[in-house]
Amino acid sequence: LSMYCQGLNQSSSGTAKNAALINLHLATHQIGKPGAGPFSLTGQPNAMGGREVGGLATMLSGHRELDNPQHRAEIAALWGVDAVPGKPGKSAVEMFEAVRTGEIKLIWIVCTNPAQSMPEQALIREALRNAELVVVQEAYRTTASCDYADVLLPASTWSEKEGTVTNSERRITRFKSVLPKLAESKHDWEIAVEFARKLEALMGKAKSLFPFAGTEEIWNEHRESTRGRDLDITGLSFKILEEQGPQQWPYPEGATSGQKRLYEDGVFPTASGRARFINTIYQPVADRVDARYPFHLTTGRLRDQWHGMSRSGTVAQLFAHAAEPAVAMSKTDMERRQLNTGDLVHVTSKHGSQIFPVALGEDMRAGQVFVGMHWGEEYVSGRGRDGEGSHGVNALTSPAYDPSSKQPELKHAAVKILKAEFPWRFIAFGWIDEARLLRLQSDLRPLMRKFAYASCTLFGRDKVGVLFRAADDYSAAPELIAQIEQMFGIAGAQVLRYDDSKRGNSRRILIHDGKLQAVALGGDISAEAWLKEYLESEQAVATLGRLLLMPSNKPPQNFKSRGRIVCNCFNVAETEISDALMTMPGAPDARLQALQQKLKCGSNCGSCVPELKKIVASQAFPAQAA
Repeated sequence: LSMYCQGLNQSSSGTAKNAALINLHLATHQIGKPGAGPFSLTGQPNAMGGREVGGLATMLSGHRELDNPQHRAEIAALWGVDAVPGKPGKSAVEMFEAVRTGEIKLIWIVCTNPAQSMPEQALIREALRNAELVVVQEAYRTTASCDYADVLLPASTWSEKEGTVTNSERRITRFKSVLPKLAESKHDWEIAVEFARKLEALMGKAKSLFPFAGTEEIWNEHRESTRGRDLDITGLSFKILEEQGPQQWPYPEGATSGQKRLYEDGVFPTASGRARFINTIYQPVADRVDARYPFHLTTGRLRDQWHGMSRSGTVAQLFAHAAEPAVAMSKTDMERRQLNTGDLVHVTSKHGSQIFPVALGEDMRAGQVFVGMHWGEEYVSGRGRDGEGSHGVNALTSPAYDPSSKQPELKHAAVKILKAEFPWRFIAFGWIDEARLLRLQSDLRPLMRKFAYASCTLFGRDKVGVLFRAADDYSAAPELIAQIEQMFGIAGAQVLRYDDSKRGNSRRILIHDGKLQAVALGGDISAEAWLKEYLESEQAVATLGRLLLMPSNKPPQNFKSRGRIVCNCFNVAETEISDALMTMPGAPDARLQALQQKLKCGSNCGSCVPELKKIVASQAFPAQAA
């Protein structure tokens, strides 16, 4: 059984890599039987469903090929049109290049955030600025693409939608909305149908090709498109899915159940029924490392975030495990370059540059670095070369794409890493009323471009807050700092103040009900760590007096840092896990079980269990250590 993630797919030779793996399974007869086969761990829970409906400009519904005249004729007959164009539409990378050059005048962006997710962000921004009309259909106003919208259409989001999804084992699930649509928002299909009907009226069409009144009618048309195909689901219905639960395809008309496993009989969906090998030749990565760009940069998911963070990035609690953007490096590479955790570095490729803080990556090999794919301009930016911003991680990635799948090589770029020497630092953080949390973050975004480096993230749990960090070659203008402090509510008689204009140092501490409400530090920000923990733990600060304004990284007596949050579900920190393990003897599995019983960590969603196992393995019981 071969399991793989996006490394094989997001490559300039991704189709060949997938084919080579399938060749291996065919040659060794490791397919069509239990415990065998190539299994792609797809990036989205409905990635299979997108393929089934032909959800790209190069595909047709029901696993049909666009360059096949018979396939096109079948779809044309189903839709009631004269013909389906034989020329494929443009892929995402090709489309934005066409928008940039003016070949495409209008672009309608639905369910995606290209100003974060696409490679070579400088080109994407140029294209969006050049377009005559940009329509963005989005559930979240906070995404970077919304900044370029001439027309913004409010759409419903996951919990408000209904329909079906298909998972990686071909199992179709019927799901229903759990929340009503908000305000004037509409479902994506409603927007498409309403627009299509208005367009038909302007074109003088007497009969609509979009007669749909609900999702079941749309799904039934898709069902008919599968008739006679390898994924035939003509025997399925919403009623069966609701009464009998999720079902696997194929489920043709007359069937009473879906097919559990494909290819058990050795028959494949080809004209001869026999599988075909594809002759693949190894191709190296598009961006090769060299003396100028010596590091392999790969991007990927963080444990608690999702895609471009359009939704997960609005939940403060999900930042607890990875609080801020960073580039992970091996210990060897950090030592060679005399870098410490938290130092800022320029990460530069042939396509762009972005400044990140360094983090120690325990699983990084020498010569390899990693940045979370989620960190777009919404969370990390800076002045950039031309003052228009530096656009996050995908300023670095390559636009090279696979000639068959058209998937860009997001998983690799050759980069160089140079230490960024910024003598002046600034940080502001504080509790924010939840109703204005995302508005504050959005309002801070253009100010991030006023600094050489800036990041803006959320924090908190029961209460929520915003953390804004910046660095530069020189002190920021007092008016800019005052503006940011005002946005955090740091004003009035409850603010403790200290200024040293010669050294560029300033401190502002807002106290509310004897506890920290907000903090702003400029110049020397060495006290940030313990001040933020004081704020988050809501400890009384009356006894601290002048310590609040002292530029010391040494916390007050009797203060113990909780450290990094490991279990987000139950808010369990690394120090608490270490303290508990000191009292737990036994084998690693028994200690893990005892830890889960005592602190509950790893007993809910389970995503922190691998990290818990590492901690248990690295920390011996005192008697065992002796």
